[in-house]
Formats: sequence, structure tokens, C-alpha cells
Amino acid sequence: MPGLVATAAGVAVATAVSRILPGVNAAVPAVVLGAALTNLGGLHRSLLPGLRFTVRRVLRLAIVLLGLQIALPELLALGWRALTVVAVGTGVTFAATRWIGARLGVGPRRSLLIATGVSVCGAAAVAAMHEVAGSDDDDAAAAVGVVVLYGSASIAALPLLARALGLSPHQLGMWAGASVHEVAQVAAIGAAAGAGVLASAVAVKLARVVLLAPLVALTSAALRRAPAARPGAEPDGPGRSGDGRAARRPPVVPLFVVGFVAMVTARSLGAVPAEVARAVPGVTATLLAAALFALGTGVDLRELARGGRSLLLGGAATAIIGGITLIGVLVVG
Repeated sequence: MPGLVATAAGVAVATAVSRILPGVNAAVPAVVLGAALTNLGGLHRSLLPGLRFTVRRVLRLAIVLLGLQIALPELLALGWRALTVVAVGTGVTFAATRWIGARLGVGPRRSLLIATGVSVCGAAAVAAMHEVAGSDDDDAAAAVGVVVLYGSASIAALPLLARALGLSPHQLGMWAGASVHEVAQVAAIGAAAGAGVLASAVAVKLARVVLLAPLVALTSAALRRAPAARPGAEPDGPGRSGDGRAARRPPVVPLFVVGFVAMVTARSLGAVPAEVARAVPGVTATLLAAALFALGTGVDLRELARGGRSLLLGGAATAIIGGITLIGVLVVG
């Protein structure tokens, strides 16, 4: 109960901040508040059970409900060119980030989480992959910190770059949807460019979110076939994750991924009442803010600063997806 109460208080403050600052989703201040709680010495042992429950159960429910925001006919209406830009940008970024992470000496689990967060949908994707990757909470917290940092910077950087490159508002919206990490960050960029741009930017972004389910399922299947990792070989510092979790066999298809696909199917078939569809984004945002507050309590800023390789990897991944999708947007027009 103490951890749940602390989470509820964090979400309430984060929600208030998001209402005061237009374009700032509650998830971002939630992560910051969680990190502040830890780094200012306020993380009491009594809070841990509730925080663990939030990271595990509440997050899974939020990801399942995220599927209710996706209607496949609306995504298909984007056209095959836009969908190709999304697929190529996501796939190349995911593979390249894993490869670069190995060259930088970032542990395979942490690089997997950063690759997923940057290429798909930010902190929610990190947390979803964390469920099957055998990574520890330090890996997840570091990856969340990286994607929040670079995704937030994109809100200011992309419009400036688009202006310098002479992109049209439509091209800016498509570029934001295909490259920026969080749905809320994409919405902030799209809203600043106009209502029509906002709709197309979010639609492109949701096309990336759809890829979360197959990516997590394929990774889970690959990890089941792979031999257990040697203990002790871990990211950005010795022994951070040598706790034996790597030997855990992930499920063939995680249950929350099945739920996500079921919700996408229901929405696509028109089986979701309009009132429910309108209410779901707010509920999902609140649940995600709660989960990210709990994840944020695992962000040790001193450790993250020392782990410069993770920050470098996140920056490289962000540059890759931004560059690839920019080329695609210029080609598509």
C-alpha cells in the first residue's frame, strides 16, 4: 500500500504539471518525479512492493489498453509508402542499435531495451521488452532515462531542423511520427504545426506502436531458443545484472502481447463503443504515468552519468532513426 500511495501521489503531481505545461504528457514528469524520489533519498524500503506491483501489473494493463487506440484501417489509409518508411526506419534502427551497442561495450540486454525504446514507442516499449528480456531493473531504468531524454529533446529539435530543411508541415508531421520516441512527444510536435498535421503525425506514430507486438514476440521466441547467458557479463559496469535473471525462460508469446493484439483487433473490427474509445486514451495515459513513475525510481542519475555508453548509444540510435526516416519523408514527399 505505501508504494501504491506514493505512485498515486506522483501521478497526481505529474498530471497537474501536464495540464499546466501544454504538450507535456504526464509520463515525462512522472519519470522525473520517480527519479527525484530515489536520488533525493526518499525511496524507503516500504515503498518497494507497491512499486514492483505497478511496474509489473499496471504496466501490462496499460500496454493492453494501448491497443484500443489503434484501428488498422486508419493506419492502412496512410498508404504503402508511409508504412514502408515506418517499417524500414524501425527495423534498421533496431538492428543497428544492437550492433552499435555491442561495439560500444553496452550489455546485450540494455542495448536491446534501448533499441526497442528508440525504434518503437519509447518508455512503454522499453518496459514491454523488459518483461521478456531477462534484463534487470537497472537496465530498464537506464533505457527509460535515455529515451525520455532524447525524445524530449526532439520536441524542440525537429521543428527547428524541419524549418532549416524547408520541410512542409505535412512532412514535419510524418517525420515526427516516424522518428520521435513517445506518442505524447509526437502529439506535441504535431499540435504545434496544426490540427491536420497532428492527426497524420499520430497515425504514423501508431503504425510504429503496432510493431511492438511482433517485435516482443519474436524476441521472446529467439531468447527461448538461445542458450542461457553467462553470468557477470553485463552493461556499463561489472555485475550490474549478474543475478541469474538471464536464465529465466520467457513465454513463447507474453500474455500482455496477446491482449494488445486482441484490443487492436477489437478496435479494427468496430467492436469498441465510441464512448469507450474516447475514454481509453486518458485511462491509458494515467496507467502509463503510474508505471513510469515506478520505473523512474530505479533511475540513479550518478550511475546513468557514469554509464556514458548508454547515453551515447541512445544518441546514435536517435540519429539513425531520424536520418533514415527523413530520407524516406523526402522521397515520399
